[in-house]
Amino acid sequence: MIGMSVTALAAMEGIPAAVPSGHRLTVPQALSEHVLSAQVLSGQVADQAQGVPLLPSSLWVYLSATPLFWLTATLVVWLLANAAARRANGHPLVNPVLISVIVIGMGLTLGGVAYPAYFEGAQFIHFLLGPATVALAVPLVRQIKLVVANLLPMLAALAAGSITAVLSVLALGSLFGFPDALTVSMAPKSSTAGVAMAISKGLGGDPGLTAVFVILTGITGAVVVTGLMNRMRITDYAARGFAAGLASHGIGTARAFQVDPVAGLFAGIAMALNALVTALIVPLFL
Repeated sequence: MIGMSVTALAAMEGIPAAVPSGHRLTVPQALSEHVLSAQVLSGQVADQAQGVPLLPSSLWVYLSATPLFWLTATLVVWLLANAAARRANGHPLVNPVLISVIVIGMGLTLGGVAYPAYFEGAQFIHFLLGPATVALAVPLVRQIKLVVANLLPMLAALAAGSITAVLSVLALGSLFGFPDALTVSMAPKSSTAGVAMAISKGLGGDPGLTAVFVILTGITGAVVVTGLMNRMRITDYAARGFAAGLASHGIGTARAFQVDPVAGLFAGIAMALNALVTALIVPLFL
């Protein structure tokens, strides 16, 4: 039977081995020792001297501290949420991003798992954000003639949308008497998270709070954009996509790609341009 050295197992956990050198355990026995190590590190040690078995929570302690677990959980939740969205025929309220955020958030809260522990696994997905953004250039190259033909309308919409997004926050802040730090944190909400957080930090805002506003803006835009465009009878997918990317950045862009490739292309362009313009105009208005 395949064996595993307890000494090596203990070394992985950073604790001294309690088994004489050379002694070997089978894989099931080693897993039990691994779970026990997690219990020791978490302060949840069962009283085995009195014959009390390891609690089921012990396995949760071990799994929740494993990056692969949260990576797998995130992918599974997303796939299930995406399947639910398809069964609902793409209904705006059955948004896979919204569902995934709620389910994962509830799991972390109920399980008492800190976000840094979750991000140890989720960072592998986060890493793919860069390549995914670069991949937006593929449909751009394929539809370059269409993009050039709509260049002037895009620039006009970009200026109007970017300025409106910032000024609307300033108006709300003035109307309701928001603290300056809150207004600064909210102002770049329509740009991508990385850009928005950098702007907020540089102007004295709270980057963490900015991230919350960015996510809420993206989810809200993705939920309402299709219905709103239908009500306004806007049928041009280039215009619909550009509006989605301009108002709700990456999440809106993902929604636009679900609706139509052309909409997704223009949403990606709007997302990139709006990040640049927002970084330029927010300091001017604040």
